[in-house]
Amino acid sequence: MSDHAQPPGDYRGRSVGGGRYELRDLLGTGGMASVHLAWDTVLERQVAIKTMHTELGREDAFRERFKREALAVAKLAHTNIVSVFDTGEDRIDGAPVPYIVMEYVEGRPLRDELERDIAQYGAMPAEKALRITADVLAALDISHEMGLVHRDIKPGNVMLTRRNVVKVMDFGIARAMQSGVTAMTQTGMVVGTPQYLSPEQALGRGVDARSDLYSVGVMLFELLTGRLVFDADSALAIAYAHVQEEPPAPSSINASVPPAVDALVARALQKNPNDRFPSAEVFAAECLRVVGDLTGAAPQIVPGAHSPGNSGAAVSNAVFPQFGSPTSPTGPIVSPYAPTPAPGGGYGYPQVSPSTPPPYNVVPPGPGRTPEPATTIGGGGGGGGERNSTFMVMTAAVVAIALVAAVAIFVVVNSGGGDSDQAGDSSGQSGSPGGEDPSEEPSAEETEREPRYNPGNPEQVIESTECQGAIDYYDQEQYPGAISMPDFYDYHIDSVKSCIRDAGWSYDEDLTYEDEVLKGDGMVTGQSPRPGEPYIPGESDPIELTVSTGNEPTN
Repeated sequence: MSDHAQPPGDYRGRSVGGGRYELRDLLGTGGMASVHLAWDTVLERQVAIKTMHTELGREDAFRERFKREALAVAKLAHTNIVSVFDTGEDRIDGAPVPYIVMEYVEGRPLRDELERDIAQYGAMPAEKALRITADVLAALDISHEMGLVHRDIKPGNVMLTRRNVVKVMDFGIARAMQSGVTAMTQTGMVVGTPQYLSPEQALGRGVDARSDLYSVGVMLFELLTGRLVFDADSALAIAYAHVQEEPPAPSSINASVPPAVDALVARALQKNPNDRFPSAEVFAAECLRVVGDLTGAAPQIVPGAHSPGNSGAAVSNAVFPQFGSPTSPTGPIVSPYAPTPAPGGGYGYPQVSPSTPPPYNVVPPGPGRTPEPATTIGGGGGGGGERNSTFMVMTAAVVAIALVAAVAIFVVVNSGGGDSDQAGDSSGQSGSPGGEDPSEEPSAEETEREPRYNPGNPEQVIESTECQGAIDYYDQEQYPGAISMPDFYDYHIDSVKSCIRDAGWSYDEDLTYEDEVLKGDGMVTGQSPRPGEPYIPGESDPIELTVSTGNEPTN
């Protein structure tokens, strides 16, 4: 925390609001404000008061932002949202101090509740996690209906009362979705906590309600597994992972998580906003539907799975590639805004609620038209299937992140500039890229070098039992007899063929090949149906596979 952002002196014994609110214990502090337990002398009740730090209170822009938070949240009347009672501006030690009077929540942060469950079970039981998530989504549904995106959903910004009522708090960086509303952040500025950023936030693009749904998906993953979906030492590496890397299935860490919950989390964490749930209401309804099918099994943590991999490990080599040897990211490289292959071929675009219009002009490819690679900061658009994007797509997205970090300020926000109402969470990180400018022209030596070739790894095989023992698809009413499609990504094509044949399934022998040097020759880089989607043996179309040539793309 910088010197100018230090909380003001000890306010205990002082008051705001013309003496009405007596400030008592400090509940939490962040980069923008502090939260105090206070006593309302008029209504004789405890309240929580957020006071802006003295130095920031002298800046008109910060005071305006603070005021906007109060006005925004005051409109949100809901059981699962912390209420705002009053706001104003007072003077302490001669300096202006804006304040917000809020409902005092007697309880504990969701972060503490999760830590308690981790100590007892290894993670939060699935039924409990889904019910809490549904309540958070109920709060967001009201927020989105009022045209406000929270933009910093995380366990530190959710409280549980003594009666276990969920309370979403700290709309300090909420942003209005309506056109004509002046944005309080600059274009290209990344706002939020890195571990919970949506891909569009990480790229500095505009956000809508579906960005909050991605953050809820990250939070749900953490509740179910006891670990973050992506984590690293720098904010840039985490942002890279959110944009480019495939999240693991919760069941790969907590074996008790059923396929239906895996599918729910996977949809929430789609890179393309169009592929997520269309609204918080739909997401919440699906959480509650899945809860009804759970058996109440206790978490079963896979040994060694609690520590996330080195997320974003490929960011340096991808932005500044060393051509002497191939580099491999920790997860598959995907196009964050590409049209999604639908079961049986074609491209699917789920319907989006009119209240949350898509911020990207994603157009499915027509006959005779090749999807274009994803653009950088300025636009949306995308190309290719989610699991078969090229090295060029990866480079474009990574350079976008590098440019965002280089030309904009990565604002580290713990709820409204570092605050976490009544909780004092401090999980934010910040970082910026270093090294040479990736936009520089390549040297003559680099231009004349031989294209790289990666022979792949024939010993990286998938066992036939993955196909023969594939689990039933969770929705048997809609897809009777369907199994949940296994994940063939990054396995050698010969073993994938054997797996499919041994199960009695069929695949399209006319394989699709792509120039791709990260995984290597003969490695599967795409499939349709996608992992986890329904496949009915003997009825569904043959499985389509995309295989790497191992050759570096030449254009």
